[in-house]
Amino acid sequence: MKFVDEAHIDVAAGDGGNGCASFRHEKFKEFGGPDGGDGGRGGHVYALADAGLNTLVDFRYTRRFEAQRGEHGKGSDMFGVKGDDIVLRMPVGTIITDAETGALVCELLQPGEQVMIAKGGDGGFGNLHYKSSTNRAPRQKTPGWPGERKTLKLELKVLADVGLLGMPNAGKSTLIAAISNARPKIADYPFTTLHPNLGVVRVGPEKSFVVADVPGLIEGASEGAGLGHQFLRHLQRTRLLLHLVDAAPFDEAVDPVAQVRAIAAELKKFDPTLHEKPRWLVLNKVDMLPADEREKRIKDIVRRLRYKGPVFQISALTREGCELLVQKVFEHIHNVHRSEQPPAEIDPRFGAPQDD
Repeated sequence: MKFVDEAHIDVAAGDGGNGCASFRHEKFKEFGGPDGGDGGRGGHVYALADAGLNTLVDFRYTRRFEAQRGEHGKGSDMFGVKGDDIVLRMPVGTIITDAETGALVCELLQPGEQVMIAKGGDGGFGNLHYKSSTNRAPRQKTPGWPGERKTLKLELKVLADVGLLGMPNAGKSTLIAAISNARPKIADYPFTTLHPNLGVVRVGPEKSFVVADVPGLIEGASEGAGLGHQFLRHLQRTRLLLHLVDAAPFDEAVDPVAQVRAIAAELKKFDPTLHEKPRWLVLNKVDMLPADEREKRIKDIVRRLRYKGPVFQISALTREGCELLVQKVFEHIHNVHRSEQPPAEIDPRFGAPQDD
């Protein structure tokens, strides 16, 4: 399936039905009085977060969605039937904004979350609505109110705990295939990954996290070079970034330190807050280094980068060091998640809640 993470759609909620001006006409009832009913409400348009979807491709080809209008009121005290609502299913992580004003309409962050994005118009009043002790034969009626009409921009930001970034052919796809259930395309040429891949990493019973692999970045990505700039938004919701570096490039002219600095600069240009996220250095393909040179090469890269954070030496191909990396990542994600939770209220009858 083609990965689509942006779309524009037009939505139109249903108009309300018109009110009716009518008087009762029955045998032996000369002054039956008003009996015109109100019009029905127009249908609403809802957005529903569906965990079974992962792209916006359904909205690339069908772009207009209209809810049913409400029925008109009728005589004999008959009110109009409301119009049917419509529900648009979207992937979890979709951001909906007004395309004309740029105002945020909603964000779908939880599976099953449902939000009204266009309100149906209310039905008009029939003359029965205006009956009173001083107005015994009202002839007033009102038309139905129009439903909302909007042009909306849909933008998908995948919900992942960990994001993989690095130059093309750094081994990101190989790593996500080694540690998760994802099966991305892997080949020996750059830009094998053309769209984000999501994988669930199982650490133990009821212990897991989601990792996202985006297309490789190159220098100038924030200005449109390469492919990665199109998908950097998918890293904005992650709690941790793993910066994969090819520690044993085939071309000796390639400097891993320069590559790390180039990508860090692109992150800062794209979004300073993304640049400030926790970013761990993962030196990949260490199995390609001679055993007597490995430590010297690793220390040289870290020294030249002046990097003070966690450093991991792995081989995604042979899975060397991957288990330790997964354990440390899970511990970090778990600690961040706990720190984001509001403190539990303490019931004085039972004392403080017990830790997990």
